[in-house]
Amino acid sequence: MASIRILLVDDHPLLRLGVRRSLEKEDGFEVVSECADLATVKQWLSGGGKADVVILDRSLPDGDGLEVVPLLKAAGMKVIVLTVEDADAEIRAAVDAGVDGYLLKSSDTEQITHAIGIVLQDAGAFPPQVVQKLTRSSGEDPLAKLSARELEIAEFVAQGHSNKVIGGKLNLSDNTVRNHLANIMQKLNFHNRVQVATLVLQHLRKSRRA
Repeated sequence: MASIRILLVDDHPLLRLGVRRSLEKEDGFEVVSECADLATVKQWLSGGGKADVVILDRSLPDGDGLEVVPLLKAAGMKVIVLTVEDADAEIRAAVDAGVDGYLLKSSDTEQITHAIGIVLQDAGAFPPQVVQKLTRSSGEDPLAKLSARELEIAEFVAQGHSNKVIGGKLNLSDNTVRNHLANIMQKLNFHNRVQVATLVLQHLRKSRRA
């Protein structure tokens, strides 16, 4: 079985070394490259660099790491932010940029490898404390826009299930689940499943308070 290829993007050599050593002690992980700034990431991409998952810091010498998220996603890579920033606004900015996961630098190896596995199943990797911060914002609940089937799928997304798992639970093909999810995001004006999950969690919290 091929190893999961990882790109590390962080300007601290010791942190990169620590993450590399931790991952490569585990079976099935290979760190294919390391970058210390945005310019190096762009150069790596233009040179045909390939990875399955990118572990990305936001605070880089030449700008915000979120700047390269669209480029990495366009190249077919999953992106997990690994940062010290835990403010609500910082987390939401990352989600809005389209990242697949958000971890704090206090995370241990098990949490990082678990997150990598989750994002490769097309699900969002966001620890409970991060999800809690995402669900603080208030506003009108637009879930009424969804059909019964779409709402059912949205609830499974909020539980962290991949399209394949959702399809198995509902006896639907992966493509059918993917199409439903695309319709859900279009109706809600969202562009990633984490936003869908956050909305459902907001709805559940309001329901419990009622």
